[in-house]
Amino acid sequence: MIETAPAPEAPPATSRLNVTDLLPLASIGLRSRPMRSALSVLGIAIGVGAIIAILGITRSSQSDLIAQIDRLGTNMLTLSAAPTPAGDPTQLPTTAAETVARVEGVIEAAPIATLSRIQPFRTDRIPAYRTNGLGVVAADGRLLAALDIRPTAGSFISPAWARYPAVALGHDAALQLGIGAPGGRIWIGRHWFVIVGILPSAELAPEIDAAVLIGPPVARELFDYDGHPTRVYVRTDPERTIDVAAVLAPSANPIHPERVAVSRPSDALAARLAAVTSTTSLLLGLGAVALLVGGIGVGNVMLISVLERRGEVGLRRALGASRRHIALQFLIESMLLAAAGGLAGVVIGTALTIAVARFRQWQPLVPVPEIAAALVAGLLIGAIAGVYPATRAARLSPTEALRLV
Repeated sequence: MIETAPAPEAPPATSRLNVTDLLPLASIGLRSRPMRSALSVLGIAIGVGAIIAILGITRSSQSDLIAQIDRLGTNMLTLSAAPTPAGDPTQLPTTAAETVARVEGVIEAAPIATLSRIQPFRTDRIPAYRTNGLGVVAADGRLLAALDIRPTAGSFISPAWARYPAVALGHDAALQLGIGAPGGRIWIGRHWFVIVGILPSAELAPEIDAAVLIGPPVARELFDYDGHPTRVYVRTDPERTIDVAAVLAPSANPIHPERVAVSRPSDALAARLAAVTSTTSLLLGLGAVALLVGGIGVGNVMLISVLERRGEVGLRRALGASRRHIALQFLIESMLLAAAGGLAGVVIGTALTIAVARFRQWQPLVPVPEIAAALVAGLLIGAIAGVYPATRAARLSPTEALRLV
């Protein structure tokens, strides 16, 4: 009798699960608990949206500041009198503008002098104490070239007009006096002056905006102007501004150069640009914290989901699902939450950027590379947040999971 060898046992069937099957399985928890899923998505969306909005609004603001600096130019310098070490007031020499104008690299030098105790009024019936913060300034025709502005109406104080009671109004002065066109009269120091022009806003010289400007000759005749300027505006060759700034003080006052203060008005705009950049770093940190809190919320929701769905996990394990498949299911579910939150955050951040930019009349700049980075960061946080709940679900044994149901 011939004995036949027993047939070899078939290898145990391995659990198979396609990637296309994982997505519907992973979305079961999201679809069955929509309110909880929406709140988890909101946490990630707030973090991603905050980061994108902060970067977008900051870049739009920076773009506007840079355009403003480029438009106004960084080649304007101002000279003013600096006090002595003891704090005593000083004056610029009467020849300061002429000597500065001879410095190589200087294009234009224009002096102005603020006349003390002289205020302008709309009529001679207004009480003297109601000055509205306006002042009278003696300036000649070189001022507009130094400031690079043109009158919005009428003309400026020409050499012919400088000897007569004629005025040009700064932008704010015209508004406060209620004057919109040349041709009227205003009352200055017990004298009537004819308005010959109105100036636009001088962004680099705000003191001009609130001033009524007259010619130096009439200022000497009517108000005892002594010829000492209180400020000199200097327009330079853009490529030589720093070199010119270094020699302006000794050029304006060779005997006491320490009594001359040299400044560049555009530095204030540059300081604003630096302040915006430093503030952005702080706000980005707050956005990152919000994103991290959103990730913690996703991890918490996934952990609760594992505890609530132990019966489902035990049944799937009993039917042959491997630990790897269970872990992938919950990990992909966590990443789906993060992806949905990231996409919602992109929409929120982009909408906020465009809305704020249009309200402030900036050009909206949406940070496209940072959007991709924020989405990747959201997915990574979602994946990290889902690692522990997925691992815990994979470790549940079928018998224990079904017994606890």
